[in-house]
Amino acid sequence: MKFMKLVAAAALSTGLTTVAHADGHSGTTVGVSWSNFQEERWKTDEAAIKAALEAAGAKYISADAQSSSAKQLSDIESLIAQGADALIILAQDAKAIGPAVDAASDEGIPIVGYDRLIEDSRAFYLTFDNVEVGRMQARAVLAAQPSGKYVMIKGSNTDPNADFLRGGQQEILQAAIDAGDIEIVGEAYTDGWLPANAQRNMEQILTAQDNKVDAVVASNDGTAGGVVAALTAQGMDGIPVSGQDGDHAALNRVAKGTQTVSVWKDARELGKAAGQIAVTLAKGVPGGSIYGSSEWTSPGDTTMNAIFLAPNPITAANLSAVVDAGWIEKDKLCQGVSDGPAPCN
Repeated sequence: MKFMKLVAAAALSTGLTTVAHADGHSGTTVGVSWSNFQEERWKTDEAAIKAALEAAGAKYISADAQSSSAKQLSDIESLIAQGADALIILAQDAKAIGPAVDAASDEGIPIVGYDRLIEDSRAFYLTFDNVEVGRMQARAVLAAQPSGKYVMIKGSNTDPNADFLRGGQQEILQAAIDAGDIEIVGEAYTDGWLPANAQRNMEQILTAQDNKVDAVVASNDGTAGGVVAALTAQGMDGIPVSGQDGDHAALNRVAKGTQTVSVWKDARELGKAAGQIAVTLAKGVPGGSIYGSSEWTSPGDTTMNAIFLAPNPITAANLSAVVDAGWIEKDKLCQGVSDGPAPCN
């Protein structure tokens, strides 16, 4: 797996603002195709995209595929018919999205592959460094539980991010596996990234292992929530569990001690960048000319223009960071916590 180039969010934001506002974008319409709205974070992303488009004088239109790759294709056809000058696509199924890319390309409409890889050179790829997210998850869990039986709860097998994360996790865990310190006793993809599916997978693994599990590397906060529910039902809550996205419920679990880490990917920065990139591409600026972009070669050897933002692991040691950044209010973070880590103490 090839390494991703990090771009500082602050530099990205400043540079793109300069480009995106250079000539104004009054009359530009940007269509956003969401895979689903079941995860908390997409509403934050949407608000940031809307704000960026409004600041640029562009119009926002959108559709929710409701976890259906077939519906997403028809959604994108509709967005094109409504006059979208650029598309931001959060792909439900990276392999099934091809016809939509073709349809947009035929109309000369640029695409931003948002957060999830669309492996096509015609798409501009914008995401966080998901390999590093996986490394951060595994580092935090390994530090909390350096030996024992591990379970790997992965993301959806239709989302390339699931394997990017898993690759980063393995990089960190491999030495401990080779030394015999840890053993991976269960591993499962989570269909649709749905917490209920993660809970079911975890329940099955616990049954197969007679509850002899010491740590869980879960790939996002939704799957972590399912894992913690399964553990709690067995009186095992509190063993190390990872996640990502900085979901409010997950951060509260970190404060309570039932989740070890949530790798925070500030969706406000990602959404802002997506809106700015989309209007810039709609203006006819080539993807390679966008400030902060670089050429990146995908696992399938497709050369793409891409920007990768830097994530931040949030543990009990630095929980105050998300409050200080205005990501979550202290009362919500500390709900149900009487004597926890700062600022919940």
